[in-house]
Amino acid sequence: MSYAEHLTELHGLPVRAFPLPDDEDPQLPEAHEVAWRISYDPYTEESGEIFEGRFERFLTTVDASRVRALIIGQWGEAYDKDAGVIVELLVSAKDRLPSLEAVFIGDLEAEEAEISWIEQADLTPVLDAYPGLRELSARGNAGLRFPATEHQNLRRLRFETGGLPGHVVRGVAESELPALEHLEMWFGVEQYGGTATVGDLAPLLSGGRFPALRHLGLMNSEIQDEIATAVASAPVVAQLDSLALSLGTLGDAGAAALLDGQPLTHLKRLDLDHNYFSASMEQRLRDALEPSGVEVAMSEKGDEDEWDGEVHRYTAVAE
Repeated sequence: MSYAEHLTELHGLPVRAFPLPDDEDPQLPEAHEVAWRISYDPYTEESGEIFEGRFERFLTTVDASRVRALIIGQWGEAYDKDAGVIVELLVSAKDRLPSLEAVFIGDLEAEEAEISWIEQADLTPVLDAYPGLRELSARGNAGLRFPATEHQNLRRLRFETGGLPGHVVRGVAESELPALEHLEMWFGVEQYGGTATVGDLAPLLSGGRFPALRHLGLMNSEIQDEIATAVASAPVVAQLDSLALSLGTLGDAGAAALLDGQPLTHLKRLDLDHNYFSASMEQRLRDALEPSGVEVAMSEKGDEDEWDGEVHRYTAVAE
């Protein structure tokens, strides 16, 4: 998947879009066999059915008691109407969706809304409402909140943003998520609300906070070298199977810190795509890690330019 396309699978299930009201006699799969995508485009649709009505029709059309995965696409003018309405709908439907295991909020492409225009909300009420939830993901950062919370069964947590607020990172790092196996955060840039710092990651990097964690993605950052330097000596790395420092401005300085830090040869995969490495540094990484069986991804290069006497590097995702 590229950085801002509609999902094609969630929770190991293929995506199926819930049909529009004027679709005649659609052949629907069993409720538990797919990840259902529900969306409403106010600019192209003429059915008169807004998102809230579509969500209710979904609950009464499929066997809601067997639905395992939900993908929320456009719910109106996403830069104007925040995801609080989605959170409220999900919370109110908790007794009708007892099998729900995965939720993705904000599955919009750039043509629908740039990633930093998507108005998010406090997502923790969804966790409170669904104690059996295994996976929670969101795209967009405006208004995004995630105060420290507790959840016994969440295994995957993912934030795709062009600017991740520091309070979200601190909330995650201070949460009690004993089953969490996969954590991915896109930091983005300060211009679009990316206020998170390396210091915000301290409780997470120290290890012990998430005992089941096996994949850590600290990605899409304009301070990617600083993050890599902190990760190089972070105790949490020893428990990981895979590490992603991709999509950001990672260059030779960050790569050198990784090579000079703790051993990484226990990893199955190290994702460094969208990097700014010199050819010699790329070869050093391969020589150090690939003989031990580490899959090192670094095929994609970032874009850079020079103006006012300075070289400027860019994250893969910002606006």
